[in-house]
Amino acid sequence: PYLGLDAVARGIFYDRLLEDYAEHPRTIILSTHLIDEVSRLLEHILVLDEGRLILDEEADALRGRAFTVVGPAATVDAYTTGKDVLARAPFGGLVSATVMGQGDARERQQAEALGLELAPVSLQQLIVHLTSEPPARKAVEVS
Repeated sequence: PYLGLDAVARGIFYDRLLEDYAEHPRTIILSTHLIDEVSRLLEHILVLDEGRLILDEEADALRGRAFTVVGPAATVDAYTTGKDVLARAPFGGLVSATVMGQGDARERQQAEALGLELAPVSLQQLIVHLTSEPPARKAVEVS
């Protein structure tokens, strides 16, 4: 029911929820579509899509699980060959591709050498990509 609150009231609600949790530790379940808004509160994430559990993972393990690469289409396509691409979106002469993976130092160096830009993906963006893919993609385990 807190989703009916305006942004300021939700912020107060989250702060009070954390204060109460600090005094009385327990499991608290939040059901929300405002994932980025509550991401600092999350320790464990369960994602249900069409009644199926598609994700059951610790929040810290999930953060940084994917990254976005942006650049000219041909270069992005070459860079993402063989990678687990969750989404691909053209804009102007560029393409943005969201890739499952850590985006480690080696991948960053490879992207920079190609003139590509890497950026982190928020939990909300990751969950949107995981739940908006065709059923075959949803069946892939992400843990």
